[in-house]
Amino acid sequence: MNYSAWKQNATDLSALDEYLKQFASKIDSPAQGNERAASLVNVYNAFVLRWILSNYPTESIWQLKDSFSGKRNEIGGRKVSLDDIEHGTPRPLIGYPAHAVLVCAARSCPPLQRSAYTADRFEEQDDQAFRAWLAREDLNKFLPSERKVEISSIFKWFKEDFEKARGIPKILGRYAPESVREFAASGNYQIKYRPYDWGLNDQGSHGRNYSRTQFFLDNVFR
Repeated sequence: MNYSAWKQNATDLSALDEYLKQFASKIDSPAQGNERAASLVNVYNAFVLRWILSNYPTESIWQLKDSFSGKRNEIGGRKVSLDDIEHGTPRPLIGYPAHAVLVCAARSCPPLQRSAYTADRFEEQDDQAFRAWLAREDLNKFLPSERKVEISSIFKWFKEDFEKARGIPKILGRYAPESVREFAASGNYQIKYRPYDWGLNDQGSHGRNYSRTQFFLDNVFR
């Protein structure tokens, strides 16, 4: 993300704020199904972007106070945290596909897609996001010659979600690049989980040198 340019653009900041305002008021008939899923994924990602922009520059979202637990985000007439959004609806509602579309401003997050999710195309868009994520060799790597895959730690942290869908090999076989899809589906390999880079997903220099040691310190002292 080009946070620096966005922060300097008052028009774009105002547009983001106006977008978020539409979620604040209490509504009589909440959205359901894919409409609810798409709306909450969009608002989660938008809240993350606004939080970073409000505090930019920073090296990581973890250097900011209560980024995930702070109840500062207004939805439906009440204040909720990012954790409330993620674990309260997208995960229970759509299961493991949520992990390909929720982006928390880290370099190891799945890539943020360039358009909003919509109810009528949500499943298709989620599939596209999942494939884009697994195609990124800096985030997930398939090594047939070594009988090994190196995948995001997200697959370890939320293993229960993936196991409910018949396990990680089944999912990798569905979304991995076509050249390694059969290998990925076989499950005949060692799985290694890649260290998660919590450095800010900034196009500039911020976050590039954010270390695991600093992540530990930020978690202990904030």
